[in-house]
Amino acid sequence: MAAALVGTEYPVYRGLGGKVTKTATTIPELGPHDVLVRMTHSGVCHSDLVVLGWGIPAALGHEGVGLVEAVGEAVTSLKVGSRVGGGFHKTSCGHCRYCLGGNDIHCYERTIYGSGDMDNGTFGHFYIGKEGFVHPIPDELSSVDAAPLQCAGATVYSALVDTVKPGDRVGILGIGGLGHLAIQFAAKMGVEVVVISTTKEKQQEAMGFGASEFVLLGDVDKILSPLQVLVVTGARMPNWNKLLENRVLARNGTLVPLTAPNNGPLVLPEMTMFWDTYSVYTSLVASRARHAEMLQFAAKKGVKPVCQVFKFEGSETIEAIFRSLDENTIRYRAVLEF
Repeated sequence: MAAALVGTEYPVYRGLGGKVTKTATTIPELGPHDVLVRMTHSGVCHSDLVVLGWGIPAALGHEGVGLVEAVGEAVTSLKVGSRVGGGFHKTSCGHCRYCLGGNDIHCYERTIYGSGDMDNGTFGHFYIGKEGFVHPIPDELSSVDAAPLQCAGATVYSALVDTVKPGDRVGILGIGGLGHLAIQFAAKMGVEVVVISTTKEKQQEAMGFGASEFVLLGDVDKILSPLQVLVVTGARMPNWNKLLENRVLARNGTLVPLTAPNNGPLVLPEMTMFWDTYSVYTSLVASRARHAEMLQFAAKKGVKPVCQVFKFEGSETIEAIFRSLDENTIRYRAVLEF
């Protein structure tokens, strides 16, 4: 089957001149560890909008789910018909200290979305991944639900696993594409979750996701007791002077800013950072083992994104979703269905 598909032309969608543009590419001859995936669904993430703004000719999309169409001769863990997901973290060297230590997302020779492999995006009808970098989807997860987990889910899960300890109080600022997943993951990890929001109307929804406390950002000083970890999501940076106080974030607490990096410099109040000995931890999606672990956790614990599904009809569909993302009207993850 693989040989029959070589040379097949299919469309991908690139950000050219600030617009989503349909272009053609072809299926190459598969390398020994390549996996050809026929896309059935793809999440549309705010990072896609960021990459569009860079003006690079990258094929867009990085939250893909689909069915394996063909595999390279050395692939042993997947077979034709397997349901898999991936798209952000594409390759790493496999032999550096990061790769050998299970932290391949930090590999200096990694290829991630927007940094290489420019003809390969999950908004196309096909995606060519590497064995180990496309992940089997557990049966308990629908393809719609699995798509946003490939980036948003991996990002928040990895950050929480690396920073949260049993008994911690964890704050989640924002109930959006990342925030509503972070609330669920943290609650399913068994810790107290405090949601901080600008919108009173979201309180009931936050509690439904697993929050044990809800406080408005303007009244954050009314929090019942300090947080050990504060995860900041959303499209804009908050007023750090309100949050980096020891009655809000406990001394020696950890700040996890996951806001998209398009807001200029990250400027934190140096006096409280110094005297309250705060740490800052950032997270870029997840390494392979953590990604696979996240999918199993979500399947077993019932973590599911809230999705709006859009039937894919070409670049117009992507452009419309990008406008909604820019206007903050998506609730809470957009998913393309091919």
